[in-house]
Amino acid sequence: MEIDDSLVDKLAHLSKLQFNEEEKKAIKKDLERMIGLVERMNEVDTTGVEPLLHINPAKNILRHDVVENQISTEEAMKNAPDNDGHFFRVPKVIKK
Repeated sequence: MEIDDSLVDKLAHLSKLQFNEEEKKAIKKDLERMIGLVERMNEVDTTGVEPLLHINPAKNILRHDVVENQISTEEAMKNAPDNDGHFFRVPKVIKK
């Protein structure tokens, strides 16, 4: 891939950045080095190598959700300062 001034200008426009000529030269050089590195990596034979999804080989061990220690509605409403028997009542916070 060829890195030219129009590509640097387009990237600057997309990123809403402004560069002077000296900065454009430095960016162009950096982009060329990055593209060169990726091209060198493409030369490596990766047949038989599975894609790496995570660096750590450990897997998340999940437990099943089990409902335990349920309390009745009546017990829950005992702790409420105000309720209607099934729901908690709270002060109105939205004004019209």
